[in-house]
Amino acid sequence: MLNICGCLVHALPEKADSVIKAINATEGGEVHAHENGKIVVTVEDTETQRASEQIMDMHQIPGVITVTLTYHHFETPESDKTAAPAL
Repeated sequence: MLNICGCLVHALPEKADSVIKAINATEGGEVHAHENGKIVVTVEDTETQRASEQIMDMHQIPGVITVTLTYHHFETPESDKTAAPAL
C-alpha cells in the first residue's frame, strides 16, 4: 500500500536548518520547500514505520512548534488491485 502525507511544519526560524536536516535524515521524510521557519514536508510509510508515527516523531525535533497534516493520499498498488476479490 502507498501512504503519503503532506505536512506543514512550523519551526523556530533560528532552528529551521537543524529541523530540516533532521527531517531529511528520517527515512520516508523529505523537505520540499521552506521559508522563515515554515517547512513543507512529505512523509511516506516505510518498512519499519508508518507515516503517522513519523509525523508524531517530528513533534519531538528541537525547534519544532507545530506539525499540521495538510494532505493525505492512500492507495493500493496496481498488483494488489488486480488480485481476485475475496468472497
